[in-house]
Amino acid sequence: QLQASGGGLVQAGGSLRLSCAASGLAFSSYAMGWFRQAPGKEREFVAHIDWNIGSTLYADSVKGRFTVSRNNAMKLVYLQMNSLKPEDTAVYFCAAGRTLLAPTASREYDYWGQGTLVTVSS
Repeated sequence: QLQASGGGLVQAGGSLRLSCAASGLAFSSYAMGWFRQAPGKEREFVAHIDWNIGSTLYADSVKGRFTVSRNNAMKLVYLQMNSLKPEDTAVYFCAAGRTLLAPTASREYDYWGQGTLVTVSS
């Protein structure tokens, strides 16, 4: 129900835009999150956008570099990633959740995409 895309190989300082397409759910009623998992590390929160007024939340490590946005009509959520660093290398996942008491916690999300790999070379 969630399909992430847009990953790839980019040099440090470059940009990528990830997309996540939703199907089979009332997209406009779901908050959306982006998480990432680097090799040998636990999955970590990256960004969140709520379902109604579009308020956003970011991990400190990406604040000022990444921007999350959504298009409810198209059932898409985006993650614009600028000034990429080698430490941003990870598989990025999009996720959807209805009632998020803790939007940075992966357990709060009901649906997950398959992930898209972002590799940042130094």
